[in-house]
Amino acid sequence: MKIEISIAEQRLRLQAPDGLMFETDVSTAANGPGEQEGSGCTPRGRHYIRAKIGAGAPLNAVFVGRRPTGEIYNETLARQYPERDWILTRILWLCGLEKGINRGGSVDTMRRYIYLHGCPDGLPMGKAASHGCIRLRNEDIVRLFDQVEVGTVVEIFEGGFHGTP
Repeated sequence: MKIEISIAEQRLRLQAPDGLMFETDVSTAANGPGEQEGSGCTPRGRHYIRAKIGAGAPLNAVFVGRRPTGEIYNETLARQYPERDWILTRILWLCGLEKGINRGGSVDTMRRYIYLHGCPDGLPMGKAASHGCIRLRNEDIVRLFDQVEVGTVVEIFEGGFHGTP
């Protein structure tokens, strides 16, 4: 299996050897594509899932530093902490596979804490708006999380699927 993410289309596809298993809208970085630490950009290239975090957590469970806080996201919490970049429900933590491109030094995806993760349901999908990670709707991150394993390849690219711009 392989996850493909098109920055141009703001779409994710889970591909199996015998065809498409799952497809959904996502939200990549508002700052666009890029690998540099501190850029707030979504890194391109080949990655793999280093860790799956949050198995069994309820929808809208809040994570800080990859640990559940015990909070469940709601509008009251959102008003109380308007500055938070909400990481909810599940986390798929990525590690780069391409030395000097997305692995090592100041371009290391894992050290940049780049994830696929759930976010508040009211945030737009299909539009680049994240702080660098790839956001999914909560139900979509659960569905994806349950279908992939640690080690699953994740390819993030600028163009559209099948080479379309």
